[in-house]
Amino acid sequence: MDETTVIATIFGMTLVTCVPRIAPMVALASRTLPEPVVRWLSYVPTAVLSAMLFPSLLLSDGAFDFSAGNFFLWASIPAILLAWRTKSFFGTVALGMGLVALGRYLFA
Repeated sequence: MDETTVIATIFGMTLVTCVPRIAPMVALASRTLPEPVVRWLSYVPTAVLSAMLFPSLLLSDGAFDFSAGNFFLWASIPAILLAWRTKSFFGTVALGMGLVALGRYLFA
């Protein structure tokens, strides 16, 4: 690849990354959103995180894996319950990591 193509690619990638993020901020900077919209938007991070997380918990090599060897799935159950109950991000991550480490230590 020549230098012009690399620079054009970097510029294009910057543009398609920054414009969708900056445009809503500029368009909505002086407006107040209605309460139902704000409430609906509060669920977006949870929905996105779930969409990214659940396939890695449930699938192994393109098939559902509910075996005892799927430490990530079994560690996620108490971690999800802790997150729901306490709303503690740090505690949830620490519990999940600890349970996966314990499972690998004891069973792998």
